[in-house]
Amino acid sequence: MKKRTLALMLSAALCVGLLAGCGGSNTGSANTPAGNSPAVTESETPDNTTELSGTVNTNGSTSMESVMGYLTEGFKEVQPGITVNYTGSGSGAGVTGAQDGTCDIGLASRDLKDDETGVKQITVAKDGIAIIVNPQNPVADLSVEQIAALATGEITNWSEVGGNDGEVVFIGREAGSGTRDGFESITGTEDACKYQNELTSTGEVIANVASNPNAIGYASLSAVDETVKAITVGGVAPTEETVLDGSYAIQRNFNFIVNESTELSDAAQAFIDWATSAEAADLIASAGAVPVAE
Repeated sequence: MKKRTLALMLSAALCVGLLAGCGGSNTGSANTPAGNSPAVTESETPDNTTELSGTVNTNGSTSMESVMGYLTEGFKEVQPGITVNYTGSGSGAGVTGAQDGTCDIGLASRDLKDDETGVKQITVAKDGIAIIVNPQNPVADLSVEQIAALATGEITNWSEVGGNDGEVVFIGREAGSGTRDGFESITGTEDACKYQNELTSTGEVIANVASNPNAIGYASLSAVDETVKAITVGGVAPTEETVLDGSYAIQRNFNFIVNESTELSDAAQAFIDWATSAEAADLIASAGAVPVAE
């Protein structure tokens, strides 16, 4: 009950900031390289709980902005002496940052690739990749095969899938985006998509689809708002339940990326331990993602 009360309180506190969307490079309260982080100190509280202090710098996926917003605010209640900073520069930058030590924790909305060595991933949540269209578009359901055909230009007119007569405008993310990587790998469209626009943030994709009646794109389920329509895929809606049970076909992991050869600071380890525990599950759900901890 305490966790749900905290989630509701944080929902109200964060709604203004999170509705602002995310740009190509979103920065939290600071963007201090990990190597310049203040030394961690610790003390004992009256109930003998260790209270830490320090700074944890995270960088990576813009799709994880909402989740990180809820987690950082919730963590303040647990460890008020630790500041967790978030910068949204894309999943590729999150992996690189963990590799070269410019951030304490990288953020990737995809799994690591075979050539991304020296780091490991810790899954904190799952996320559905919603297929979004303009609210004026009458199309409400597509198969994975139809989505792939629309993305690659095999289908060029909405009338071919039951929509109005109009040229399909396919919008997506830039190369290196975790959302793009997830979409293309699941639909089998790697290096084959015909993008009208390749944008640098989830928010920009949503805004472009919202402004064009013939547009279709993809976005993190946790970021989708009322300005666009998330269609069903093979008759299955993208929801927390369908992502968790695997029935929604287009989904991916939200991962923390950490360096395998560099020991985490006590503050960074404390944040990871808490964020991947059942204690944070309600906050992750409030952010629109699916917690993996029970």
